[in-house]
Amino acid sequence: MTTQIPIPPVISDHPLLDRVSDRLKGQIIIILDFGSQYSELIARRIRETEVYSEVLSYRTTAAQLREIKPKGIILSGGPNSVYDQGAPECDPEIFQLGVPVLGVCYGMQLMVKQLGGRVERAKRGEYGKASLHIDDPTDLLTNVENGSTMWMSHGDSCVDLPLGFEVLAHTDNTPCAAIADHQRALFGVQFHPEVVHSVGGIALIRNFVYHICHCDPTWTTDAFIEESIREVRNQVGDRRVLLALSGGVDSSTLAFLLHRAIGDNLTCMFIDQGFMRKGEPERLVELFDHQFHIPVQYVNARDRFLKQLEGVTDPEEKRRLIGHEFIQVFEEESQRLGPFDYLAQGTLYPDVIESADSNVDPKTGERVAVKIKSHHNVGGLPKNLRFKLVEPLRKLFKDEVRKLGRSIGLPEEIVRRHPFPGPGLAIRIIGEVTSERLNILRDADFIVRDEISKRGIYHDYWQAFAVLLPIRSVGVMGDKRTYAHPVVLRFITSEDGMTADWARVPYDILEAISNRIVNEVKGVNRVVYDITSKPPGTIEWE
Repeated sequence: MTTQIPIPPVISDHPLLDRVSDRLKGQIIIILDFGSQYSELIARRIRETEVYSEVLSYRTTAAQLREIKPKGIILSGGPNSVYDQGAPECDPEIFQLGVPVLGVCYGMQLMVKQLGGRVERAKRGEYGKASLHIDDPTDLLTNVENGSTMWMSHGDSCVDLPLGFEVLAHTDNTPCAAIADHQRALFGVQFHPEVVHSVGGIALIRNFVYHICHCDPTWTTDAFIEESIREVRNQVGDRRVLLALSGGVDSSTLAFLLHRAIGDNLTCMFIDQGFMRKGEPERLVELFDHQFHIPVQYVNARDRFLKQLEGVTDPEEKRRLIGHEFIQVFEEESQRLGPFDYLAQGTLYPDVIESADSNVDPKTGERVAVKIKSHHNVGGLPKNLRFKLVEPLRKLFKDEVRKLGRSIGLPEEIVRRHPFPGPGLAIRIIGEVTSERLNILRDADFIVRDEISKRGIYHDYWQAFAVLLPIRSVGVMGDKRTYAHPVVLRFITSEDGMTADWARVPYDILEAISNRIVNEVKGVNRVVYDITSKPPGTIEWE
């Protein structure tokens, strides 16, 4: 018999509930997370319908949900079996709220079990693609084509449904692939409609959001901008805010948004550690300071960072030293430019989900920064350097930040910029980082980006970059023997960076890049191509 995990009592300062603003209460879909790798993806899919969604713990009580007034609730999948000892369970009163509920995979099995049905180990598990045979095409499955491919991942099956439930669809191996109690608006699917492999999955989600939950499409970029500006002004008033600008889409979008909200009370600091790509520091200052009239305090710290890495070859030690030096520079420059009351951070919603902990000033109740989250993978700031945090992007996913950036006028070159590691080129140079090696890699990397940009295929890849190896190989140039570095080309296709595949780049493009690098970059006489996926490899080499 499964032992139910105790549900905690209602608490007024629940950090997850505090994230839901009053404007969004009553216009939100809540996902209760049972440990699924797809919980965030469910939230993203719902937001794509312009309806707001949040991921909360499965321990969230019916009373807490009643405070939020959700239009619908989704029970996520999870790695457990519902009949396991200690398997996570939700508050059974959730099914009595009168709010539509959709259980996905584990969530469906849990709903069946808690409402009096029976779940058992399936005779045959079902993993991967399966054809969905629709028995009832109404409500949840409206406009979902019979025979559609759906993504399965389960070893258990519902063998007896609770009173009031009926089967909506089945597969060859799963008699109850979709179920419903229409009277109570309780639904369940054994597959994952949120993944791209599920054909018709988005249609199913839209049916639940619009036709079953009767949500209105109020989660728009314009509405978010208006709300964020109002909230920032109310929080900050006429006090000063410091933002560590990196040139990436998160910090750049945040800079645009804050400047619109508080104008010259925003100070942007760009610390140039010397590991950026060719021309990027200059371009960043030009765009913000001169073109968009958002002042940027440029700090040239290249020599300091390079000196810290002398003789260092271990990649983790590189990251640690770069992070430590960034803190030192940040502290010195913030004191020189300050004082500041607030530190702006580009915290995104996945960061909030992954880390529910917060540091609260006991006097004011506001969150304060004892660590800075930035593109530099920085650790803790000194404890005597305390800021209150401004985090307007903490409700957003990465794709929503890009949409926001476009809406407030951020250039496409930043909005669609390939992901770039915080330590920059320092971890694309295998081994010791030197000024000479940085120049070699900077020139090779520029050629990669230049070739795919002028061919109009830059955005065909998740990332495309060069890596410099610390070894040398023999070559021949102009009838003379050379002994120079090899450069590795790395082209990646991916949806979210969690998994990735090497891109099948046409040979003529690889040939053009190789020829240019060997001919134009002094110190390189060989170019190779990395054909490793993730897993087993990683996208970056260090």
